[in-house]
Amino acid sequence: KICYQELSKMATIVEKIKDIEKEISRTQVNKATMSHLCTLRAKLAKYRTELLAPPKSGVAGAGEGFDVEKVGDARVALIGFPSVGKSTILSTFTTTKSETAAYEFTTLTCIPGIIHHKDCRIQLLDLPGIIEGASEGKGRGRQVIAVARSCDLILLVVDAASGKADRQRELLEHELDVVGLRLNQQPPNVYFKRKKTGGISISSTCQLTNITEKDVQQLLHEYRIHSAEILFREDCTVDQFIDLIEGNRKYVRCLYVYHKIDMTSIEECRRISSMPDSIVLSCRMGLNVDIFRDVLWDYLGLVRIYTKPRGKKPDFDDPIVLTSGRHGTSVEAACKHIHRSLLDTFDYAMIWGSSVKHTPQRTGLAHVLQDEDVIQIVKKRGNLKELDPHNQKKGDPSQSRQQVKKSKAKLKT
Repeated sequence: KICYQELSKMATIVEKIKDIEKEISRTQVNKATMSHLCTLRAKLAKYRTELLAPPKSGVAGAGEGFDVEKVGDARVALIGFPSVGKSTILSTFTTTKSETAAYEFTTLTCIPGIIHHKDCRIQLLDLPGIIEGASEGKGRGRQVIAVARSCDLILLVVDAASGKADRQRELLEHELDVVGLRLNQQPPNVYFKRKKTGGISISSTCQLTNITEKDVQQLLHEYRIHSAEILFREDCTVDQFIDLIEGNRKYVRCLYVYHKIDMTSIEECRRISSMPDSIVLSCRMGLNVDIFRDVLWDYLGLVRIYTKPRGKKPDFDDPIVLTSGRHGTSVEAACKHIHRSLLDTFDYAMIWGSSVKHTPQRTGLAHVLQDEDVIQIVKKRGNLKELDPHNQKKGDPSQSRQQVKKSKAKLKT
């Protein structure tokens, strides 16, 4: 009974989404209809979020997903329609051999592999092929999209020999955009904070052309937000502001891989190569196989940092690998990568490499590191009790977090 109710609820939500999309396509865009369009877009975003919510424990299929352990310094997902060559790419660049055949849906689960490049390990995931309507739960679209949200880079694989490569690209972009994955985009530079009281305060440091204060108030009213502070540091669209309110969007880099390029013409190959964020590839003929690893490295933004103990030579065998998209490439990120408690006793860092003007150079936590820099971390002298006599940074181990917070609040007052 529970399963039937949940399935019927999902079907109702899908119907409502289609009705709203039809109404948006029929409505003309002008000043008189902007308020109505803002309401429709807000409802559409809410229904899509409700559709992607995890099912309850009593529903059939609940808990069924791809349980893949995160291994390596970065994670890359292969997403595409069936029979576009995802398993062939995995077998070519890793030691894992994924089953390949001439029929569709050969891969039925997530198959991981490891790419070794420049002393780093990149985890490559071969996911099952998705179909049109995967964002609505068709096929194994939910599981594939859930894995894609945890990746540092998405490879959208399309079949260049099918003659429908551009159509496949559009469909894949639409399916991922619907579920909240923003490909090759940056979040808008807008400050948004909900408050309990005080009403709505809207201010901007630039001229707003794509959104007005009336649109902002209409969207906040639709989400039942009556007190908030908004500061626009750049112009943004209505959809970007809805993403900001939802707060569950994932901004991720994406590389479009046009596979089976050996079966197309040279003119088509040149056209695809000139497109942004695109690479042509043929595993069967070995075309662009060497360049593919370097392109992955550049898109992931990996930075290798070598550590140097005091009075000893640097350790060039086991580098610290930082990513610009996940935690940053600063000295603070390197300290957290080594151990979280290292920040409590951090004094300064000595840097050798291309990120400093002269070597060695003394820097602080905010210094941004570059690839193949050497770092030496110098701690403060004295034990932890002398450095923190009033126990402000760490509370009593016998107390809970709430008790530590209450004791700190008393000290501030």
